[in-house]
Amino acid sequence: LGAAALALGPAAEGAPLAAKKTVKVGDNFFSPKKLTVKSGTTVTWKWQSDNADSHDVKLRKGPKGVKKFMSEIAATDYSYKKKLTKKGSYSLYCTLHEGMTQKITVK
Repeated sequence: LGAAALALGPAAEGAPLAAKKTVKVGDNFFSPKKLTVKSGTTVTWKWQSDNADSHDVKLRKGPKGVKKFMSEIAATDYSYKKKLTKKGSYSLYCTLHEGMTQKITVK
């Protein structure tokens, strides 16, 4: 079983590890506010455990052909993942706090 488990690992075929980035969702901010990632990166928005307010993340505008997406509304200890594959600019915001915005560029 040990050898079989090792054979299933990402290094077994020389495959690169999947790219991942984490964004903090705090009270009235995304951190980082601007982010550049490679196509195929999974972005995880992670709500902070000490938030006092509820927040969400919604795609305001993305590259042509990208369907709009939106997380649940949550205050603390929640995360939302989205794999960004289409190159271009993604404009995101919190629907509860219009000034809470983020820009992600996919290259």
